[in-house]
Amino acid sequence: MKVLEGLKYSKEHEWVKVLEDNKVSVGITDFAQDELGDIVFVNLPAVGQEIKVGETLASLESVKSASDVYSPVSGKVVEVNEKLKNSPEIINDDPYGEGWIAVIELSDVSVLDTLMSAEEYKQFIGE
Repeated sequence: MKVLEGLKYSKEHEWVKVLEDNKVSVGITDFAQDELGDIVFVNLPAVGQEIKVGETLASLESVKSASDVYSPVSGKVVEVNEKLKNSPEIINDDPYGEGWIAVIELSDVSVLDTLMSAEEYKQFIGE
């Protein structure tokens, strides 16, 4: 499983990439997409939606199952990856790049300190 340095990780297998202006992009990890199998549908959040840590950010359906994506941060959704509506398989192909789900403007940056580093996440998934 691929785990990228420089990202933060949640126990629910989401990654967080710090952008500028108190914004982060969020997606699911390589481990999560592998567990789900081929993703066939993505239900994205609404731009402008306020979200708290642990709330459902998006829903994914795969050939194996359906799964919620939980927000690892609190804030306001300022952008969603519209490409996923027509091509949800991008998450399988490039979970850390083109497969991002949403950009969130943080309401509290200190939440980033509660997330795991790449090394901690590798240990968490047994890599």
